[in-house]
Amino acid sequence: MGAALLQMPVARVKWLAAPTSQSWLAAANARPDLLLIDHAHCERKAAGVALQLMFRYPAEPGLGEALSPLAREELEHFELVLQVLQGRGLALRPLQAPAYGARLSKAVRRDEPDRMLDSFLVAGLIEARSHERMALLAAHASDPELRDLYGELLASEARHFGLYWLLAEARFGRTATAERLEQLAALEAEALSGELGSAEALRMHAVGLSRAA
Repeated sequence: MGAALLQMPVARVKWLAAPTSQSWLAAANARPDLLLIDHAHCERKAAGVALQLMFRYPAEPGLGEALSPLAREELEHFELVLQVLQGRGLALRPLQAPAYGARLSKAVRRDEPDRMLDSFLVAGLIEARSHERMALLAAHASDPELRDLYGELLASEARHFGLYWLLAEARFGRTATAERLEQLAALEAEALSGELGSAEALRMHAVGLSRAA
């Protein structure tokens, strides 16, 4: 696996300011069961984010129609990961969340309409990072079952972060959306900078970025 990691291509997702590092992928391959448990939590939280936005902006035209299917799909993914866990004799257990989500939430401005724009873009950035890391796992996971699982989820994950961009652009325009996205993407990369302190700290959104061009 070491040689394969040395040849690992840099994943490119245009939303993201920096790609995931080889060290994160190595950690993911070393602890696939831990990553699966965290992945289940991520899918559950992603459904919750979509629902939260629907409840926060109940009168926003078109928002419920866009986010309700997304929330259902996230829950379907949650159920799919649960099935994989059960097939491995693993139970979903609580895990301490990394600082990633809290740091991005803190960057969301509190006054409207800035809050809406930031909420869409933060949700989209999290989806984009998930997509990027799932693409790496689909190509480089040492476990064949996980390669299949993450490969199956890639197309829908790409739709999810694209949807959040479209929701933002339709309401705030391309220029304002792109400018704020650039700022938040830099913060997202900062939140993932550093090295894992231990193998137990592995998460789907744990630190581990490459600064290579």
